[in-house]
Amino acid sequence: MDETSDEPPTSAVLLDNCHFSQVVFNNVEKFYVPGGDITCYYTLTQNIVPRRKDWVGIFRVGWKTTREYYTFMWAPLPSDAHSDVAVQRQIQFKAYYLPKDDEYYQFCYVDQDGVVRGASVPFQFRAEIEDDILVVTTQGEVEEIELQNKNLHKENEELKASCASLQKQNVDLQEELNKTQELQNSLESLRSNTEKLELELNSLKKENNHLKELDDCKEAELHQLKEQIQNVTSDKERLETRLKAALDHLDQLQSQVLKYEEEVENLSHMDRDKTEQLESLKEENRQLRMTRTQQKEQNKEPERCMEYLKGTEAKLSLCPSCCLQNEQQQNHDLMQELEEQKRLFQILQAKKNEADEENQKLREENDGLLRHLSQAREVSSFSVSQAQDSTPAPEVGGRLFENPHCGEITWHSASIRKCPMCDEVFPEDIEISQYEAHVQSHLLDCPHCSRSFEKSNKQVFDDHVFCHGLE
Repeated sequence: MDETSDEPPTSAVLLDNCHFSQVVFNNVEKFYVPGGDITCYYTLTQNIVPRRKDWVGIFRVGWKTTREYYTFMWAPLPSDAHSDVAVQRQIQFKAYYLPKDDEYYQFCYVDQDGVVRGASVPFQFRAEIEDDILVVTTQGEVEEIELQNKNLHKENEELKASCASLQKQNVDLQEELNKTQELQNSLESLRSNTEKLELELNSLKKENNHLKELDDCKEAELHQLKEQIQNVTSDKERLETRLKAALDHLDQLQSQVLKYEEEVENLSHMDRDKTEQLESLKEENRQLRMTRTQQKEQNKEPERCMEYLKGTEAKLSLCPSCCLQNEQQQNHDLMQELEEQKRLFQILQAKKNEADEENQKLREENDGLLRHLSQAREVSSFSVSQAQDSTPAPEVGGRLFENPHCGEITWHSASIRKCPMCDEVFPEDIEISQYEAHVQSHLLDCPHCSRSFEKSNKQVFDDHVFCHGLE
């Protein structure tokens, strides 16, 4: 490939930063005849790894950067680019692209980064001197030429030694440069690590400050919790004291309730006895009513007799005296019967008055018993409400004691209303008027007084109304 191809990769790297010992040029002539192709021989050492864009250029001696090439050829890539041994390669430059002057030039191997990896000794493009020219010199000139040759040979040896020393220094400097570059890379890595560590340190400092703030908040919360625990402990002790007192009071109330239950049981027995007595009195009263009705019928008979006597007297005024005696006898009999009926009526009236007095006493006694039962219920309700305020409520529906007139007295939670008659439960948001109307539907009101009775005790209600009828 020639210089008409793609431009090779170059750089502005100066000679001081080039590595001339990685590629060694071999069999470089001092002179190349113009107009002919030339072949460049070079060796790739194990210190270089060939790449696809490496190239070999011809530079005029005195060049400063790789951009100053005269012509170039792409360096062929070896089959084993990563070999550990030196590799011999060659490139042929066409005559058309070679320089036409007699200046000094040299071969340079440039990698794809534009860095020179090797350089040859200088050479010229000119014709060789004719060997058949006869040169006549004197003995003095010959000796002088020999002396010059010796000096030049000696100088050449010194230059070779100096070149070898320079190459060695170049290798050493290259190694130092590699080490320096490695140290620089390590330094960059350390710098980046240091920056990361500084960022992490700043983050940790911020997090530490945040944790300190949280710790202060937690300490304040802990202090508040301790104060709350102390308050709760004191409240607990106070509530335990109140609970103990309430339990003692509840025990007293329970003993009182037991006494009240016994009293209520006794009153229930007395009430049943009074009820039985009232039934018997009602029966007697019914019989007295029947007797009174009969008496009224019998009372009508004297009236009829009087009418009959009047009619008889009217007839006597018209009848003869024979019939007068018969009529008088009949009239006497009737008067005797009338007197007997009057006496019997007085006896029945006295018995009725006695029965009314007994009935009145029973009514008063029954009213006294009912008032006593009402007071007992009020006392029991008051005691139960005190126990409910001071102690936890017992299970809903728990029976307190039996009441023959009022049914069961039960505990109810504050969120519900329960009918004391049928145990129907109403929600808390029901209106009081509806609840009272439902309770009132189970009661019977006395038309003569303000007393109320349960519908289940209709017999007692009837007896009460009947007592009003006797008054």
